[in-house]
Amino acid sequence: MRWPVFGFVVVLVVAAGCSGFAGSPSQSTGAAADGQSAIDVPHAVVTVTVTAVVDGDTIQIAYENGTGDTVRLVGVDTPEVHTETDPAEFEGVPETDAGSACLRGAGTNASALAKQRLLGETVGLAFDSNLNRRGYYDRLLAYVVHEEVLFNYRLVETGRARVYDSEFTRTERFYAAEDAARSDRRGLWHCTDPGATTRTDTADSGAITESTSGVEIATIHADAAGNDHENLNDEYLTLTNAGDESVDLSGWTVSDAAGHQYTFANLTLGPNDSVTLYTGRGTDTVTERYWGRNGAVWNNDGDTVTVRNASGEPLLRQSY
Repeated sequence: MRWPVFGFVVVLVVAAGCSGFAGSPSQSTGAAADGQSAIDVPHAVVTVTVTAVVDGDTIQIAYENGTGDTVRLVGVDTPEVHTETDPAEFEGVPETDAGSACLRGAGTNASALAKQRLLGETVGLAFDSNLNRRGYYDRLLAYVVHEEVLFNYRLVETGRARVYDSEFTRTERFYAAEDAARSDRRGLWHCTDPGATTRTDTADSGAITESTSGVEIATIHADAAGNDHENLNDEYLTLTNAGDESVDLSGWTVSDAAGHQYTFANLTLGPNDSVTLYTGRGTDTVTERYWGRNGAVWNNDGDTVTVRNASGEPLLRQSY
């Protein structure tokens, strides 16, 4: 998606259902779990409901008075899903059929994240003082804040979007997040070499399919039957101890690419034992643990599972 760059500040009448700007942006204390401690999360000036996801960077919303609008997310550009994406728009992605196909899949992944996290949710909208309130096609240009997380930034830091170059105030931090995602080849940035296999090492950016602990990711069941959000306990992953010694998993964490994290408590996995982590709610046992979330975690069309020990060291990382 593209929208023009504005080199001046224009004050517009607030759109239907909107109120004036709130105070200055503040650091969100609840955003660190999503890797956003480096970005200030703006105060939302209006609360809306997301009624549709057009693609990863464009959503449709309804105001409290029932009127609707279309929002183009400030500062981000995800690969297209309804038309072909020009690989030249994404630095380093080869201008080949393989590059285009890879970006098409990345665009679908970005849209899936937006649907999973935003569709049907109540979110806050905030606006950038350096930009017009509305852009091309008369769409609102806005930051989307959900559960104290700046979704625009999440798209960039997880590699689901590039930074769209404009004069928005958070440009520097967004570019820093993009550089990190590109360096780690996260999300769409693995399309810079779409034919290469993901390297296996102990670096925080690579795939880690085996660990000295003997614990392995045995199963990732991301696509629950029916609506994922309504069948949360059919979304799960299983860890198995393939080693010869018992492993204390207390304090170990499991997280997705967006930073949602579960922490194991009081659990020791004996040799050849397994534990299954379900997304929904239930009663914990030695073989079953429940995340207790209200919505799905694992993206059906691709995500990354990371397992860390109690010290925060990544022991396993597997993309699907």
